Amino acid sequence: MNPASLELSAIQSFEGKYPRQLWWLFFSEMWERFSFYGMRGMLTYFMVHQLFMSESVANLQYGATQAFVYAFTFVGGLFADKILGFRRSLAWGGLLMIIGSIILAIDPQKLFFLGIAFNIVGTGFFKPNISSMVGTLYRDDDVRRDAGFSLFYSGINVGALLGGYIPIWLGKNYSWNVAFGLTAVVMAISVVTFSYSQRYLGPIGLSPRHGQPDEAKTKWRDWVTYAGSLAVIPLLMVMVSKTDLTDYFMYTIGPLTLVYVGYEMAKSTPDERKKLAAAMVFILFSIVFWAFFEQSGGSLSLFAANNLDDTLLGFLHLDPNGVNNSSNSLFVIIFAPVFGLIWLALAKKKLEPNTVVKFGLGFLFLGASFWVLYSTRFFANEEGITSLDVFTLAYLVMTFGELCLSPIGLSIMTKLSPKKLQGVMMGMWFLASAYGQYAAGLLGAGMSLPDPNATASAKLISYTAGYQQLAIYAVVAGVLLLGLSPLVRRLMGEVK
Repeated sequence: MNPASLELSAIQSFEGKYPRQLWWLFFSEMWERFSFYGMRGMLTYFMVHQLFMSESVANLQYGATQAFVYAFTFVGGLFADKILGFRRSLAWGGLLMIIGSIILAIDPQKLFFLGIAFNIVGTGFFKPNISSMVGTLYRDDDVRRDAGFSLFYSGINVGALLGGYIPIWLGKNYSWNVAFGLTAVVMAISVVTFSYSQRYLGPIGLSPRHGQPDEAKTKWRDWVTYAGSLAVIPLLMVMVSKTDLTDYFMYTIGPLTLVYVGYEMAKSTPDERKKLAAAMVFILFSIVFWAFFEQSGGSLSLFAANNLDDTLLGFLHLDPNGVNNSSNSLFVIIFAPVFGLIWLALAKKKLEPNTVVKFGLGFLFLGASFWVLYSTRFFANEEGITSLDVFTLAYLVMTFGELCLSPIGLSIMTKLSPKKLQGVMMGMWFLASAYGQYAAGLLGAGMSLPDPNATASAKLISYTAGYQQLAIYAVVAGVLLLGLSPLVRRLMGEVK
């Protein structure tokens, strides 16, 4: 049989734990995440040390940039659902990310916001749609879905591990031009990998107009989408560079999105509306989770630069910023398959905790990790330099929380969403991340000291006091979510 003529039912009837198509998507996403996390890991450090922003402004700027990245995933999901289809969206998004990284490689200081704008729009078209394609590989009742998303999530983190350490190391020790150029090269590998994988995807990801009588006549919609995404880049440059404009955007996009989802819910069946309501509970709590978790790219990046020694386990000498960017990913690579197998084993014994409980556990682990970060103040020397070992332990605990929430979150969005709204709801999941990123920037700015000449010891006390507060709030959120578990379970119906 020609792989391109595969029927969806044949793809979904795979034997074993994982469909073979998952591996192609795994590698495409892995290289894209190298590019994305390489860029993310450099942002705050680069803004402070190369663009000479204050730590407070850099935190706000980081939150604004990442907020737009994730906000545009909603837009990308919407256009994929209605016009382009997942495949064309991925190809277009990948091309824009390559262009953005090349621009930054040419002159990262002068062209910073132009390159970032291209990457924001490109990520919006790429990121939500490849996750939706993973969900399509499984039937709705396939208990292997969570394990598949956990494996896919480990692929994300292979890229994040390499991208988190290598580019910033290159930038700090060799050349920022080369560091940004590397992200362009690996993004090109991602696009080529996905192009090859299409022969095995059958009907998955094709345009919603594919095979329709008016397909040729409506081709103009694709070109308008491409042109519109390019036209928005100059406006995006201004909005990203001025964080007060980001405030207005975030105050607007959320309510408008809720109105749109409400409109779609009104056209849905009562059962679909209940499931979408349950999905909204998960989305709202995820905003809180990411607001805390995403300190990693903002305040924790500066904490690593200012307050950490470079010795891990007594003999490894590593760049603290590289450890900050990549240790979480390393732990996900190690433990994501373990968590997936644990869920499978518990499911066979009918002991697997439901998704709401998993989310609650995620918050409890998150709170514990910030307690560990707070405790770093007790391991510091007189100069305010503290233990990289304790810092890395905090990331281990944080990773357990992430594994309870993030890969399961991707899976539950596909389970609770009607087929016609899967791209939109996946976009909503990432839009919640946008608000989390935005809040993360505000929280990080609030922890930073206004005095640019503050000592490392003063910065240590200020940041760890903030982490203590986040620990308390995370535990409270986890307990609240566990208390809401019975109500949310009723809304979810037969979905586990």
